[in-house]
Amino acid sequence: MKNTMCKLSGLTAGLMVCTLALCSTGCQSWIGGQTLPSPHYLTDDIQYFPKGPEFRLTNTVRQHEEYRLQQEAIEAGLTE
Repeated sequence: MKNTMCKLSGLTAGLMVCTLALCSTGCQSWIGGQTLPSPHYLTDDIQYFPKGPEFRLTNTVRQHEEYRLQQEAIEAGLTE
């Protein structure tokens, strides 16, 4: 009788630990083809990304202007 009670209480404790572990983790879930966030996503830290320039091709325009100035200098014979 004592051996059976020991096994039963050990099994119950194991199931309780497994249940607690499953309930305490905030994993993403995949339901019906959708990847849903964890239930704790509202309490996560917020990442801040500062707003960038409105015109996104600033570096490209600068490079084209530099290239045009180099070509004008080469045509004028100032640089080779």
